[in-house]
Amino acid sequence: MTDFKITHNKQILNLKELICTMNIVIKNLENQFRYYKSLGEKAIDQVSDNQLFHISNKGSNSIAIIVNHLSGNMLSRWTDFLTTDGEKKWRDRDSEFEISFNSRKDVLDIWDKGWDCLFATITELKDEDLNKIIYVRNQGHTVLEALNRQLAHYSYHVGQIVYISKVSVGEKWESLSIAPGKSKTYNHAKFKKSKALKHYTEEFLNKK
Repeated sequence: MTDFKITHNKQILNLKELICTMNIVIKNLENQFRYYKSLGEKAIDQVSDNQLFHISNKGSNSIAIIVNHLSGNMLSRWTDFLTTDGEKKWRDRDSEFEISFNSRKDVLDIWDKGWDCLFATITELKDEDLNKIIYVRNQGHTVLEALNRQLAHYSYHVGQIVYISKVSVGEKWESLSIAPGKSKTYNHAKFKKSKALKHYTEEFLNKK
């Protein structure tokens, strides 16, 4: 009986540790989504209205087009995330690359609409949801796999937005990470602080 109690208590402890880990995984992914959203917004803030819609050459996309595509993808993937295929029947992906709007407000409204849908879904996920199976074009993913897939997709496109913005702004560009020539100063300030456990995105998300 004693051995059974010990084994049972260990199982309970392991379950609690697993739940704690799952909570950390979900929060970690949410922080990273918020980080890339913040990067995109800081890049968009630096370009003019005309630069938002500028296409450098045939086959390229403007920032506005990338935003429109990102939002369309988010609305499709995150609406009824756990219960319906991520590629919704009502989505018209091709039209995301043929925009019909021309104002900064439209761009930002479309941007927010997509991200709002994402965060409304991810913040409601429970520990037991992570191993559930969802589908994208009939291809099965665990929820955790789907989260990582979308994080990779969105960071890829946010990187494009940052690059286009940087090229457009030129010398007036304000760095979104460690400024050129400031690596040693940055590292020195970091190593002066005591070791601490916190998510790497916090300083960027909390920076004003």
